[in-house]
Amino acid sequence: MSETRENSGSAAAPAAPGGEADDQIRLRLDRPAPGQAVLEVGGEVDMLTSPQLRVAALELLGSGAGVELVVLALDDITFLGTSGLAVLIELRDTAHESGVELRLACTARRVLRPLAIAGLVPLFDVHPTVEEALADT
Repeated sequence: MSETRENSGSAAAPAAPGGEADDQIRLRLDRPAPGQAVLEVGGEVDMLTSPQLRVAALELLGSGAGVELVVLALDDITFLGTSGLAVLIELRDTAHESGVELRLACTARRVLRPLAIAGLVPLFDVHPTVEEALADT
């Protein structure tokens, strides 16, 4: 599968300095309670930016991170490509292997539709809000 996506020229805040993909994805980490992490993802998640999401989320799922629950807040994603879907599958598998609960918080059609088309929705614990994802323990 291949992806093509034009750079929209959005003024998104950079996730990390030093690359062309900086203005396409935003990642923000919040730790609302001990053992919980919320990673808010915004912008484009495509073949250029999905590695940034992968690295940030894998750090949370790794041993020694002290996290029991990771919520990926995906409503601010403007484009979700096939490489982004692949990262989500990898994160789900890693979370399962690590004994960390992974939940998605999302109602955006631009995210849920690619998940549904790929038949992936049943693989994830999807909640309409971050608050509901955090509360459902």
